[in-house]
Amino acid sequence: MNAAVLDAIAFDGAGLVPAIAQQHDTGEVLMLAWMNRAAVAETLATGRVCYFSRSRNGLWRKGESSGQTQRLVELRVDCDGDTLLLLVDQTGVACHTGHRDCFFRAARGEELSTVAPVLVDPAALYG
Repeated sequence: MNAAVLDAIAFDGAGLVPAIAQQHDTGEVLMLAWMNRAAVAETLATGRVCYFSRSRNGLWRKGESSGQTQRLVELRVDCDGDTLLLLVDQTGVACHTGHRDCFFRAARGEELSTVAPVLVDPAALYG
């Protein structure tokens, strides 16, 4: 068990910690999600990234319904222990909208503009 790693993480009052997923070989920031102790432990044990879904109030194994999985390459803990950086190998798109990453909108003047294309129709991801 990865007790030393888990003990180094400062989970918040709800038992969660933010986790940034970054493509390990390109540096592309893919998404931000939340992890609880069980999600971190499962991710470290299996190498497949598991998050905690606040909307479902349970563990969410990335790609369990879409097939767009994340394989953990390295888990890093920030200096305060209150944020995780997951270096991952992303299969397919990371965003449920069908974009490669979740950061496809940018502030341009007073507008929010889409700056990256949809790569996969969300209906194809989730049926």
